[in-house]
Amino acid sequence: SISKTDGPATCSKDECDSAPCDASQMQTCNDPSPTLASLGDFTCTCPNGVQTTGSKVALCIEDECVGSPCGMDQDCTDPDTAADKLHDFICSCKSDPSLKQTDGPATCSKNECDSNPCGSQTCTDPNPSLSSLNDFSCECPNGISATGGPAVCETDECLTFDCGMGQTCNDPNKASNSLHDFECVCSNDLNLKKVDGSVPTCINDECASSPCGGAQTCNDPDTSAGMLNDFVCTCPPPNQNVVETGKPATCSMGNMDECVSDPCGANQNCVDPDTTAMSVSDFICSCQTGVGTNVGGPATCTLDECDASPCGSGQDCVDANVDAASMGDFTCKCRSPQTGEQAGSPATCVQDECLGNPCGTGQTCNDPSPTPSSLLDYKCSCANGVEATGAPANCEIDECASNPCGPPSDQTCNDPNTSSNSQHDFQCSCVSDPTIIKIDGPAVCSKNECDATPCDAAQNQVCNDPVQSIASIKDFTCTCPNGMKATGGPVANCIVDECATSPCGSGMDQECNDPDTAGNKLHDFTCTCKASPAIVQTDGPATCSKNECDSDPCDATQGQVCNDPQQTLVSVKDFTCTCPNGMKATGGPVANCIVDECAASPCGSGMDQECNDPDTAGNKLHDFTCTCKASPAIVQTDGPATCSKNECDSDPCDATQGQVCNDPQQTLVS
Repeated sequence: SISKTDGPATCSKDECDSAPCDASQMQTCNDPSPTLASLGDFTCTCPNGVQTTGSKVALCIEDECVGSPCGMDQDCTDPDTAADKLHDFICSCKSDPSLKQTDGPATCSKNECDSNPCGSQTCTDPNPSLSSLNDFSCECPNGISATGGPAVCETDECLTFDCGMGQTCNDPNKASNSLHDFECVCSNDLNLKKVDGSVPTCINDECASSPCGGAQTCNDPDTSAGMLNDFVCTCPPPNQNVVETGKPATCSMGNMDECVSDPCGANQNCVDPDTTAMSVSDFICSCQTGVGTNVGGPATCTLDECDASPCGSGQDCVDANVDAASMGDFTCKCRSPQTGEQAGSPATCVQDECLGNPCGTGQTCNDPSPTPSSLLDYKCSCANGVEATGAPANCEIDECASNPCGPPSDQTCNDPNTSSNSQHDFQCSCVSDPTIIKIDGPAVCSKNECDATPCDAAQNQVCNDPVQSIASIKDFTCTCPNGMKATGGPVANCIVDECATSPCGSGMDQECNDPDTAGNKLHDFTCTCKASPAIVQTDGPATCSKNECDSDPCDATQGQVCNDPQQTLVSVKDFTCTCPNGMKATGGPVANCIVDECAASPCGSGMDQECNDPDTAGNKLHDFTCTCKASPAIVQTDGPATCSKNECDSDPCDATQGQVCNDPQQTLVS
């Protein structure tokens, strides 16, 4: 009954489409050959692999414990392996069978350290399970540990650390489990110590006590505290090869002039009074230049260059370094009141007489020739230009001369100390009230009468006091918003006509009315449209404009456009209607817009088609027609006609033989 025309029929059939296997046991169906000729070859497979062909498996047996889902330490039980019920296996702890879990391993572990049994010590539970209890360990910071409870952490760190020779180890807190606090202390210097195992450097130079005596040389090759009696004593020349370790050397007798080795150095004389070998370091060094001697070594030679008075009289000489080897470093300093100093030669002294402030306060001092030979030539200058030479000037200044108090008509100026050159003590007193006095500046004599608000604020009057002085009373003015004024008091009544400023416009279209000019009530004027008196606006211009084009007075069917140039109520019937071809009419529509649509050659160049507009007078648009010249029966309205024809469109050639058609002209006439 399965058939297909012009092709093979679909004869396959997948038997699994009818779900022949038991889905409640999660059996999977597979049809290896889904055709009608091969029926009954599908297989049903259980999750555990049990399989049948051509029918469902009667019963899938599944033991979920087969895969050991509980692990090594737990027992697994599947109570319903025959019924193929999944996720019902039970895991129970071997150490505690009462701990169970369905469909997964039970929680059988227990970390004994969770209860902090060790306190501040480190706790470790190597086997955190219920079957292994009291096996946790507690460890001290020093490594001492105990199992099943806290450890006893007492340790003397000095038992395991050696501070070395010449040092003593001390652990002050060995019982309190405090680590890294032991000390290494030098035996010969208890102040030298290091904490936490760092060994101090203990110094013991045995030569410090001169064990070899004064004539022999001592050397301690190892000054550490642990090396004792290793110092070496060496005889002086010519027995310098005689040495002894740990004690003085035995030096042979004989003649020995210590000056032979030139121990005093250059520029000094050497004398050895006793040249026997046992008499050493008794040679005497004396200075060839300067003063100084010394026994057993070079002398310190001093030479004060100032003893020769190199600076001359009138200057002090200072030799900072009296060493004979240091020459030319003395300094010459001028004596007060002169100033100046010079190293290695006499100084050039300067004496500025102004340094002592001989002119006193308020005067300028200038010394044109500050030399000791030119005295009393300084000049004292006053601020007003008065000068004196060699003494203070007499500066007489009248501070009132510059009118510091202002115009004499308002204030009087008095300088009580013009002769004593005392400044900033002049006094200004008010002419209107002499009791008002100010020192070193003008007095405050002004008074602004407007501060008392004497004008009528309710009428918006503005106050102005032009003089603002105590001598000028009642000269303030009160000014109304309209310019009305009164002097010495408020304006009784400010009459304001708000229409005076033409708030409604130029007056061509609107009229202004202020109903309350006498009461000075503001913002109550009205604007009324002249063309329409019913249109009134308070405190501002009214809206009197009207666009006559809003009522569409022009003929839209002819494409006429409306324009109202004035748009006011007083200018009526001044709108214009304009046709698409430019024809216009004022105050009404254009009667007839004549438009010949063929004028724009909408049918083409005219070679193949003719254009005809049947209604040019009626201004009807989109009614022109295009007619094919070759076939007048072909006509198109509002657009070019289709005058071409491809004869191949009708398939005149034999396609069964693969014939191809071509119409070179594609016109109705060919």
